[in-house]
Amino acid sequence: MQIAIPLGLGVFLIWYIYQSFTPQQLAETKKYFADANYYFVLLSVVFSVLSHISRSYRWSFMLEPLGYKTKLANNFMAISVAYLMNIFIPKSGEVSRGIILDKYEGVPFQKGFGTIISERVVDLLFLLIFTVLALIIKFDALYGYMSENVPVSIFYVIILGIVFLAICVPLYIKFSKSNINKKLKNFVIGLKEGVFSILKMRKKGAFIFHTFIIWGLYLLSFYTALHALPDTANITFGTIIITFVVGSFTFAFTNSGFGTYPAAVAGILTVFGIAKTVGVAFGWIVWISNIASILFFGVLSLILLPIYNRKRLKL
Repeated sequence: MQIAIPLGLGVFLIWYIYQSFTPQQLAETKKYFADANYYFVLLSVVFSVLSHISRSYRWSFMLEPLGYKTKLANNFMAISVAYLMNIFIPKSGEVSRGIILDKYEGVPFQKGFGTIISERVVDLLFLLIFTVLALIIKFDALYGYMSENVPVSIFYVIILGIVFLAICVPLYIKFSKSNINKKLKNFVIGLKEGVFSILKMRKKGAFIFHTFIIWGLYLLSFYTALHALPDTANITFGTIIITFVVGSFTFAFTNSGFGTYPAAVAGILTVFGIAKTVGVAFGWIVWISNIASILFFGVLSLILLPIYNRKRLKL
């Protein structure tokens, strides 16, 4: 179900978008693909790969206090394989990273996996910061769009739902003895431990610096890709931020954003006056280029890992 449902959602969104297009819109979308400046797409991919290298280096700061000094190449290849695995089985990448580090660097899986979870906590916090920033910058435009297109009754339902959750979730966590609540508590405890483990880190300054580098490269990669199409090259900073945020969230819904990324990016760009055909073409160009990069480096890493570590494997 964890594999079928995300894939099904992606396929449905692809079908829904294209069946709603007229023949003229389909022709326009194809033309955007043909006329795109793929130099900027390639440069965008380069920035993305650089962010993975920075992430690989940052990982060593978390492993060092545990007594392990890992090779940058192994860190990078483990991360590349993780991204590859997430394309086929959502959330499996974190497990594969821990397994690879255990096999090729001798880091026990539990310890390696713990650092990965801590790392994800930091990335989640940065994504939330970008989200808040996007909402602040584009609040008026989003509120205007919602007020014009969403019935007032829906707003009331959303507000009541938020209040209900704010009251019921803490009570559930405090009093429930169900297995779901135990998992939820463990998740919260894990988040707390992850944050505190970073605060106790000896090289936390370098860790935070590389975190800014990683997310700066993510944003730079997205900004560069926008220049591949004339219609997206000059959109405002606020629109860039909110489109970047919406696109980032889609990776949690389907296999590395399959189907959801182009749909979400097109949807948010439409709100800010960009034609749907442009948004769909741009979304697919960005998604396909990044997935192609992930496939290339992921498969290459699977091949090179045993070769690069052959001396260790013989021991």
